[in-house]
Amino acid sequence: MDNMTRIPVREQEPSVRARNFDEVCLGYNLEEATAEAARCLNCKNPKCVTGCPVNIDIPGFISKVKEGDIKEAYNVISKYSALPAVCGRVCPQESQCEAQCVRGIKGDAVSIGKLERFVADSAKEAGIKPQGADKKNGKKVAVIGSGPAGLTCAGDLAKAGCDVTIFEALHEAGGVLVYGIPEFRLPKERVVKAEIENVKSLGVKIETNCIVGKSVTIDELMEKEGFDAVFIGSGAGLPKFMGIPGESANGVFSANEYLTRSNLMKAFSDDYDTPIYYGKKVAVVGGGNVAMDAARTALRLGAEVHIVYRRSEEELPARVEEVHHAKQEGIIFNLLTNPVEILEDEKGYVCGIKCIKCELGEPDASGRRSPVEVPGSEFVMDVDTVIMSLGTSPNPLISSTTEGLEVSRRGCLVADEAGATTKKGVFAGGDAVTGAATVILAMGAGKTAAKAILEYLGV
Repeated sequence: MDNMTRIPVREQEPSVRARNFDEVCLGYNLEEATAEAARCLNCKNPKCVTGCPVNIDIPGFISKVKEGDIKEAYNVISKYSALPAVCGRVCPQESQCEAQCVRGIKGDAVSIGKLERFVADSAKEAGIKPQGADKKNGKKVAVIGSGPAGLTCAGDLAKAGCDVTIFEALHEAGGVLVYGIPEFRLPKERVVKAEIENVKSLGVKIETNCIVGKSVTIDELMEKEGFDAVFIGSGAGLPKFMGIPGESANGVFSANEYLTRSNLMKAFSDDYDTPIYYGKKVAVVGGGNVAMDAARTALRLGAEVHIVYRRSEEELPARVEEVHHAKQEGIIFNLLTNPVEILEDEKGYVCGIKCIKCELGEPDASGRRSPVEVPGSEFVMDVDTVIMSLGTSPNPLISSTTEGLEVSRRGCLVADEAGATTKKGVFAGGDAVTGAATVILAMGAGKTAAKAILEYLGV
């Protein structure tokens, strides 16, 4: 294979994986990884690094993979990232680091994400752990939420010698990594739990089943528990709906609930007594990564699944890889289509969804062309389950129970570029500030806030 073409990654066959929850992508072996790493030009001005929200030394770790020194490759990555096995799987590399790769100008960009995954997985198998602080600095920091923002912030603070405790509302740590992203994209035991154990190995403590705002308030953490600073990385778990007739019918889910039941409560497994209602024909409304996750989960539970999205394929916000995998597995895409009513039978169960066809008009404020409904084009889709995947917003519990925390009109916490909120000593980042976004952007925010917290604490 020439240097212009990337080494392909082995995957489960679509017809097989559409009926199981095992990981789709099988990753590189050592031979494949070293061959792909050899394609890296080790640029003097590595633009790939500027495309990474956590600024990993990408040529640095890839050069170590070329040499076969996986331990040192992992050490390079772990200086910058607390979750390399996660990022290697779910980051939108094609629009970030790989989009900046010089190799991509005339051929395929280097497969940076798959190499990061290989290094992280190999390090786990070899028992290699991230390096912690040489000594404690005497400062105590509380982190609210154990998702990607919280874990990243906690890891960086612990490496600097802080005494860090994460407070997690759910019974299991990981945030969106455990409740939002399906097993077939991100294995929980083998990947997520292993990454969390690595963060704990730095000295980070995690308290689960602790709802900040109910179990304890931020003011109590600072005034009574002696925390010198607080980072809020509580995510955005409040689902949005369309406000159309029929949304309260039995068989209508938010994607959040549907995925949480499947991923965290193992509803897909016969070994767990936490079943989920699912039908034979499912409509997933939305076109982002979460919509793809919900659709591919419903497919694996045995349904015929339709993605209903009001724009064209070109405007789909989901990763190209996720759309490609969904199509391979048999998901049906009903594009330029918008729901106007959910129909229900005499018992209150979903029996169809009335839609209208759309055309694309002028670009909206985000730059995407706005959908315009076509009069007289209404039709009914025969479905018995509807999953709404229209985005999420932050839960107001923390802001409503904390003095001095300002929120925006969208319900997001107000914070400056460094993550400092309007309350002294309290920082925030990730979806709690921006609204729903990607794992890597949340990690970048956690990293930025950790640096600001250390400056605030004077260490």
